[in-house]
Amino acid sequence: MIVTDKSSIITFAVPVFFVLIIIEYLYGRAKGKNTYRLNDTFTSIVIGMISRYPTMLNLGFQSAVFIYISTSLNMKLMPTNSVLTWVIAFLLYDLSYYWMHRMHHEIKILWATHSVHHHGEDFNLATALRQTSTGWLWKWVFYLPMILIGVPAEVFISVAGVNLVYQFWVHTKHIGHLGILEKIFITPMNHSVHHAKNKEYIDANYGGVFIIWDRMFGTYIAELPDVKPVYGTVTPLNSFNPIWANFQIFSNMFKDSLKTKKFGDKLKVWVAPTYWKPEDLREEKPQHYDKNNIQEKFNPVITTDMKIFSFVQMLSIIFVSGSVLLFSQSLAYVDIAIFGVLMVLFSTLNSRLLENKNYSYALLLFFSIMILIGVNLFNLMDISLMPVQILMLHMIANIGIILIIQLAGLVKLDPVRAR
Repeated sequence: MIVTDKSSIITFAVPVFFVLIIIEYLYGRAKGKNTYRLNDTFTSIVIGMISRYPTMLNLGFQSAVFIYISTSLNMKLMPTNSVLTWVIAFLLYDLSYYWMHRMHHEIKILWATHSVHHHGEDFNLATALRQTSTGWLWKWVFYLPMILIGVPAEVFISVAGVNLVYQFWVHTKHIGHLGILEKIFITPMNHSVHHAKNKEYIDANYGGVFIIWDRMFGTYIAELPDVKPVYGTVTPLNSFNPIWANFQIFSNMFKDSLKTKKFGDKLKVWVAPTYWKPEDLREEKPQHYDKNNIQEKFNPVITTDMKIFSFVQMLSIIFVSGSVLLFSQSLAYVDIAIFGVLMVLFSTLNSRLLENKNYSYALLLFFSIMILIGVNLFNLMDISLMPVQILMLHMIANIGIILIIQLAGLVKLDPVRAR
């Protein structure tokens, strides 16, 4: 099985990622330069955890295509036992990543799958986890030449894992200029520019490990001393909903395709540059660079109980999804699918709490009870499995905390009060 991001390197790196996130948070607090907010961090982490399920479920037909090419069209130019194979494969993968990444910023239907990584309005290590759940649709196409010339599967998977893991550390504001290294590698300083939505920084610094591709192909931009990067997307997401984050651009394209009158524009909407809109809809285009609000972050005011519950929910989702990732080999395909659906459901409901929607408590309580009943009375999943047991603890914690909140009179489970 060959996929672009299914590597044991990533699995073992995940716990290290979370340790480094905690260290970065504590360091920022100690230095008075905290770069974390609960709502943005929750969204980044749950989107990252959800993004692993399509890979575990092997969605799409990328593996079938890769296997066919590697067995039937393989030019066999890259022997496995050669150090040169590994070096060339690493460079080729990063070059392929550069063009894949660049095209995902320049073509609207590709941007639809990648934009989720850029919605975060904070820049920190948690932002690195904010990965797409729809990238399996077509990002693998950019790596086909590597399989065609004969890069062995084990080499391909390894360099892909190393490339992705490398990109984690460059999502921080606590590391400054690194001198000559910035002329060769992607670093926090030049990757910070990539995440900025200022008009001075749009569409730049696409490399995964090396910045040399950007310098070669004219897409390198250094941070300007008088322009502080502002993070997020030009058209803000204004939501912590992981489903909406993954499908916002798809939804917008679909609506534009329906609204525009010209048949050619109905098709062009999907493959045009990211900034393009049909002429008859251009008056609907939002003001992208309003100097009065470009720095304003989506940050609804919520109650203390919502903050505490959301924090516990975030930890629970990390432990549940982490256990699924760790024990995926012992889980049936349908079990992984059920876990994926449940994580999306509970992440989405909790995102509504972060937007101060009290009715989510009632829905979270209802579904927590239903899942406990489904597993314990109707054998929805095998209770002897560790991930299922952790899920049950998650449901019990949800029920207990919500009931305590209710009994304490902090909130009423009344959908009418939603605002």
